Amino acid sequence: MTMFMAKRRIGYALIAALTVMFSQFAAPGAAQAQVTAFKQAVAEAAARDKDIAAFYQANDYKGIWTGGFGRDASRRKALFEAIASADEHGLPVARYDAEGLMARLKAAKTARDRGFAEVEMSRTFLELARDMQTGALVPSRIDDGIKRAVPYRERVSYLVNFAKSNPRGFFRALPPKTHEYARLMKEKLRLERLLAKGGWGQKVPAKSLKPGQSGNAVVILRNRLMAMGYLRRSSSQTYDANLQAAVQQFQLDHGLAADGVAGAGTMTEINVDVADRLKSVIVAMERERWFNTERGKRHVLVNITDFTAKILDNDKVTFETRSVVGATSHDRRTPEFSDVMEFMVINPTWNVPRSITVKEYLPMLKRNPNAAGHLRIVDSRGRTVSRGAVNFGAYNAKTFPFALKQPPSRRNALGLVKFMFPNKYNIYLHDTPAKNLFARETRAYSHGCIRLHQPFEFAYTLLAKQTRDPQGEFKRHLDTGRESVVPLEQPVPVHLIYRTAYTQAKGRTQFRRDIYGRDARIWNALAKAGVALRAVQG
Repeated sequence: MTMFMAKRRIGYALIAALTVMFSQFAAPGAAQAQVTAFKQAVAEAAARDKDIAAFYQANDYKGIWTGGFGRDASRRKALFEAIASADEHGLPVARYDAEGLMARLKAAKTARDRGFAEVEMSRTFLELARDMQTGALVPSRIDDGIKRAVPYRERVSYLVNFAKSNPRGFFRALPPKTHEYARLMKEKLRLERLLAKGGWGQKVPAKSLKPGQSGNAVVILRNRLMAMGYLRRSSSQTYDANLQAAVQQFQLDHGLAADGVAGAGTMTEINVDVADRLKSVIVAMERERWFNTERGKRHVLVNITDFTAKILDNDKVTFETRSVVGATSHDRRTPEFSDVMEFMVINPTWNVPRSITVKEYLPMLKRNPNAAGHLRIVDSRGRTVSRGAVNFGAYNAKTFPFALKQPPSRRNALGLVKFMFPNKYNIYLHDTPAKNLFARETRAYSHGCIRLHQPFEFAYTLLAKQTRDPQGEFKRHLDTGRESVVPLEQPVPVHLIYRTAYTQAKGRTQFRRDIYGRDARIWNALAKAGVALRAVQG
């Protein structure tokens, strides 16, 4: 019997014992004094939590947990079952203190004791329910680049709906219903079983290996890739074509340049422990709970760590292109949030952000007033100002009164099109003249915006919903050379996410590098909250 099954069986026995014990309070003819004492205790205990107090006040301070039989018993059983299964979701089981709650219930000898136990059950229920549905952590407290608006529900609504619902069904409905979450749970269990078996074996004791080599390190690489499922059973001691193909597939699944050579970067990823991959999956599950909301039948999904931008229709990818995201310095990282794309701008003007103007261009202009000649200097009324008329040395970052603009052109920093989902972070998707960056494995170079490798094709896919000739429509605007705003008749949700582990409908789970260190911080916060790795037999 597994430890998990043993815990659940012990829980059932205690629940059964409590059902018998509480029956004395539900017996016909119970004194009115007991009812009054119970309600007074509930009111007193609930007073510390306005949502719990509101629920019981509206319910005339009647209990939903501590009756002897029937629905109360079913609710108790469902709650303890849900706590017992919380670690399957990567939640901090200790936070819900099942043993302490059970002890409190068992110690309730009077109606007043039972009233306090009643409220404690509701308090534990609310914590678990919200954690299961929208996450155990508050993302903005983990990293200031996580701007995601978590779809929190009103706390009192959990109690109101639970009281009306099938208890087990209510708990089943709480976690995200996405295919991604279901596949992440499956991957979590797979890795937990691997962890119990000792993982993937010995790490490869080499900084790099390449085809044609042989020796002990090659054998260890072969064995590790066999354990990972990338290579069929083999006795070869040479870095042969089969091993090269296995390395290449591993690289594809980890966002690496798929050249079949186990270079330094690839070797680092190959030597990552099962435990660390498991952490990534658990973090991805928490992130999926933060994102437990409708995504939109058509939506744009940018996974910052994967350096891709995708258009999805009914959960199927209909277009995908490479992207460049914000650089790793703190002030240039791409934030995580969702908004709605409303229009595209063809032949855009680049209005240089204030931060770039004063941090990067003002120092250049102080040294040489003719620097950055591709930019216009504009005053507060939008009038172009002659460089010769400005004493740049008289200004600093706070006092510089001008703005910088780059007119439409093929050399424009935004390229020939940008895609706007107006937001307070001034982030958008756009073309770029710097095409060489898309050939790189790691593509974190921008000031925060998302640069697209195939922006025209991205535009055609968006416009195809509103015109029979999307390419012709786009080209007509482009050929004018003038800035044109093209509204989207059906605005498209845009989701900027950050996943170092994500699944596919078919194929292996994908893993990516934690380029901003955000997932490491989330894991540390989860561990501090009580989430622990499990090794599962079976």
